[in-house]
Amino acid sequence: MVITIETADSLLEGSVTLANFHETTKELTLTERRTIVDQALIMIDSVYVHLPLKKAMYAVNPVQKLKILRRQLNTLSERAFHSEMLTIFKELRDLHTNYILPPPYYGHTAFLPFLMEEFYDSDNKRHYIVSRQIRGFDHDTFKPGVEITDWNGVPIDQAVAINADREAGSNEAARHVRGLDAMTVRPMAMSLPPAEQWVIVGYSSNGKDYKIQLSWQVNQIKSFNESLSHAATGEFATANALDLNMELTNNARKVLFAQNAVDLSKQAADFRAGTVESNKGEEDFFRSNSRYPDTFQFRTVDTTHGQIGYLRIRIFSAPMPDAFVDEVIRILGLLPQQGLIIDVRGNGGGIIMNGERILQLFSSNRIEAERMHFINNEVTLAIANSDIWDGFAKQWANSIDLSTITGSIYSQGFPIESPELTNSIGRRYNGSVVLVTDARCYSTTDIFAAGFQDNRIGKILGVDDNTGAGGANVFTHDLLRDILAGPDSPFQELPGGTQMRVAFRQTSRVGDKAGLPLEDLGIQPDAIHRMTRDDVLYENRDLISAVAVLLLQSSGDTQ
Repeated sequence: MVITIETADSLLEGSVTLANFHETTKELTLTERRTIVDQALIMIDSVYVHLPLKKAMYAVNPVQKLKILRRQLNTLSERAFHSEMLTIFKELRDLHTNYILPPPYYGHTAFLPFLMEEFYDSDNKRHYIVSRQIRGFDHDTFKPGVEITDWNGVPIDQAVAINADREAGSNEAARHVRGLDAMTVRPMAMSLPPAEQWVIVGYSSNGKDYKIQLSWQVNQIKSFNESLSHAATGEFATANALDLNMELTNNARKVLFAQNAVDLSKQAADFRAGTVESNKGEEDFFRSNSRYPDTFQFRTVDTTHGQIGYLRIRIFSAPMPDAFVDEVIRILGLLPQQGLIIDVRGNGGGIIMNGERILQLFSSNRIEAERMHFINNEVTLAIANSDIWDGFAKQWANSIDLSTITGSIYSQGFPIESPELTNSIGRRYNGSVVLVTDARCYSTTDIFAAGFQDNRIGKILGVDDNTGAGGANVFTHDLLRDILAGPDSPFQELPGGTQMRVAFRQTSRVGDKAGLPLEDLGIQPDAIHRMTRDDVLYENRDLISAVAVLLLQSSGDTQ
């Protein structure tokens, strides 16, 4: 066994150690803490749509915990206060409902200089390997492909399980993958910095065992692109469904481990802005790349059964719905027409219309969109009656108002936009389609997968037992303040740069599973493919072969 110490202090410009980062943190006053707790109480007790469900499923009482916390505010350190707030929110197991830490935590990410992913062997045993390393990091034996065996002396599978217990996933599979992600990349908007300054990683390479000590680093990594910011505050602010922590993690991983993706995004942005002179270069570029490479990647895949198309959708936030749908249609025209893989693994969601409008492109039948429900009370009635909806929410408002007579917990369910818009284009791809999911799929991606299954568009192949099970429309605290503005509003400005989000409208399913909530249940795939070592290291080699077989079965080909 060899122990190597590697701090990786200067691998990414602007990075600092955890010790140096802690020196920049600030403290909230007692009054500021009290305001934060009071606003959290209003958010959860008045508008949190899943509160009855979470109380029943997980035996939690966040309202009582917040009341107890309010009495303890002057006895807690700054870290202990933030930790308690995060714990109360995470115990809901809802990645839509968040306490978001103030600066400097917000906007900063703690990371180690490598990415760890999992795969399964032929005996269905799980393993963990180094899949990527940060640029500039070089080591004789610690390289992509080596197997991680332990973490600070704890067997690696157990270490990931311990980390997963701190995460808010709605099911075991979702908690596991988010625990795995947070082992090496941890956006601090929604989690405190690691308690340890460094970790000792045990690994195996060429039949020999080694250990390496690596320091945690902190860097200010851009959290949102412009389109995501527009989606959160603009025309589609009320149609947002995004796992924010997943998006922050994905952005950080791209910057840390995929410089080619950063370069590709810049090149596409230059072409879109018209700053590149060669029209021919632009035509060639967009024949093999998306106009929005942060959102889409596509290619033709050769299989033993012929060529099929592959479309990866990484997020549903950008661009806005009309441009989003147009780009999907353009890409479909460039791909083989006899079979298509739509891969939404790791997609944390975005604008709900982006997910629901493209379903029609793959079906000759009329698409039925998933249903959205308010929780019934005076606050949600006031929100439903506000003028932000241009009258579209009146259908919900009527049933909320009637709840004083009926005693119903939830309003009637309606699609988030008119069925005419959901079916305004029609089918554009006539081949068989298979959807690939994992436990990181959340929010709009869950809604898209539910619509895919409920409308019988095609088979779903999962690399995990379930999707992330996020079934809601998300509102920010700032949006609620804008909707119910004024001195009498229950929503008051949050101090110190803190933020909050809440699951505001619940999603229920249609078709054979009509009425079932999407939250916590998620989408169960038609078939499972466990990721192999070749999948992790060689662009999903075995996964694509498995999908090709499923495509043949879907099209009725028995060869």
